[in-house]
Amino acid sequence: MKKTYKKICLAYSGGLDTSIIIPWLKENYGGAEIIGVSVDVGQKEDWDAVRAKGEASGASKLFIVDAKEEFARDYLFPMLRAGAIYEGKYLLGTSIARPVTAMYQVKYALQEGCDAVAHGCTGKGNDQVRFEMTYRALAPQLGIIAPWREWDITSREEAIEYAQSRNIPLGKISKANIYSRDWNVWHMSHEGAELEDPWNRPLETMFQLTKSPQEAPDREAEVTISFEKGIPVAVNGQKMTSIALLDLLNKLGAENGVGRSDLVESRTVGMKSRGVYETPAGTILYTALRELEMLCLDADTLEAKRKLAIDYARLVYTGKWFTAFRVNLEAFFESSSRYLTGEVRVVLYKGNIIIGGRKSPYSLYSEDLASFGKSSYDHHDATGFLKLYGLSAGVQAAVQPDWHKS
Repeated sequence: MKKTYKKICLAYSGGLDTSIIIPWLKENYGGAEIIGVSVDVGQKEDWDAVRAKGEASGASKLFIVDAKEEFARDYLFPMLRAGAIYEGKYLLGTSIARPVTAMYQVKYALQEGCDAVAHGCTGKGNDQVRFEMTYRALAPQLGIIAPWREWDITSREEAIEYAQSRNIPLGKISKANIYSRDWNVWHMSHEGAELEDPWNRPLETMFQLTKSPQEAPDREAEVTISFEKGIPVAVNGQKMTSIALLDLLNKLGAENGVGRSDLVESRTVGMKSRGVYETPAGTILYTALRELEMLCLDADTLEAKRKLAIDYARLVYTGKWFTAFRVNLEAFFESSSRYLTGEVRVVLYKGNIIIGGRKSPYSLYSEDLASFGKSSYDHHDATGFLKLYGLSAGVQAAVQPDWHKS
């Protein structure tokens, strides 16, 4: 038997799925009151239009939260500092936005006396995991409703027909405009349509943020990025807010064809999916910070950081942001980044990021030691070192001469 709820808090994006969920919830949950929560993480929506659309769809209240700076400061930049890239390619733009969205949804659900929360994620995707992991971590007493796992609608085409039958405004959504997109200050993702066949090349008309490298300027754009303890703080010597910094790098990267990524990823639910992502600022920042790490981190810390970054990325991807493990990992990345202060100069050119230089007051690079010219390094010291370094290999060769034969 289906549970009954009096007041339901919906994560409302203003898109197709969440717009039809409002009347569906009212029809299928005994006329329950619906509260909507929209979180601005830099997707540059017309928020007045989103509010009007939510109310026209049947929401009694719609809260719009400006979380852009918090999103960059407390979510994006710690993830960047960790070097988290899922399966070596995905910069986690959609994944990292879900915890902050779900967190605010829980906050307003409790504030408004709701007894359930709802989301518009499909039963095939990762976002259902990310939302519901956050709900369970922050307010396990709330009921959870996932309409895509309950209703009979099976496609975006049917969802559009449902909306039209109930006079829900669709805006630019149509059967011809069928891409599924997610957008925030970090990236824009594209799924669906011709992308469902991984052999198909994305259409140039699909891209919304970045120029094609072919259309990018025939000149280099040089940018210097300053970091403090692994966090970006300035561009070309000018300190700025997190959002202003991302906006500027997004503009520069997009103009120069930087940040496109086409990948087939392993979803949490077990299937492979194909997505195309535009992440201009994120791509520049990851590249620059990696160079600073290689300048300032000792070899053991650098290796440990690379290994733990894989765990961090998996936590973000699988919705485990609000977990003890992620918090404990954060302590390592914060500590290991305390000397990641310096500047990296990058050159953007037709989709490429070329390293122009790097410097830091905490650089472990010694020009004197590394120089091929005269230096304080005594080459004779290597003789004793190599005798000890190769000692175990020599012992094994002496007593087990056939160790390498199969």
